[in-house]
Amino acid sequence: MPLTTLFARRPALIESTVCEPETLPESGETWQPEGVTIAQRYYNQAHAVVLVYTADDGTTGTYYAVACLGCHFASAEDERRTYNPRYSLTDAAKTANKHATACRALPRDIPARPDDATVREWLRSWASGARRRNKDVQLWLSDLDLIRLTIQRPNDWIEAALQQLAVDQPEILRTERSKYSDRIFYYARSLPEN
Repeated sequence: MPLTTLFARRPALIESTVCEPETLPESGETWQPEGVTIAQRYYNQAHAVVLVYTADDGTTGTYYAVACLGCHFASAEDERRTYNPRYSLTDAAKTANKHATACRALPRDIPARPDDATVREWLRSWASGARRRNKDVQLWLSDLDLIRLTIQRPNDWIEAALQQLAVDQPEILRTERSKYSDRIFYYARSLPEN
């Protein structure tokens, strides 16, 4: 018997089975939260999933964020850059891979999708927290990228909720339509002087 065949390793044949997406939700393998597009998945040392995702519609370029489903790591910007710190797909992949190789967090359950009233309250708190004394502060939907896996809502839903907030509580939020397009801008109102 030749030596090469004696020590050659061959994987055992595994019977093929088809898994429904619902059977493995805890692994993050098939999870596609509403409002984001998963571009890449990495596994950390304990098999928790590290996601590279985008919530951008691509009108001004597509930017990505990274989030670990094992620990609480989330990143949407490269702190080493001063101009355009948002991640491209390549940069986000490098960050996700670097985190996955160092992270030892155990896999956690996929976050449950919150109800609409809870998300509206989070958006109200976000707009209220952005208010400053001396000026209105422009709010961008991309500022929500780090919590997109928590709120699990598409841009259209978030924009409708913000427009309703501006109607219901104009002292907190105002909207302004662009002069050049149908785009709507959101501004957290300045705090009162007293």
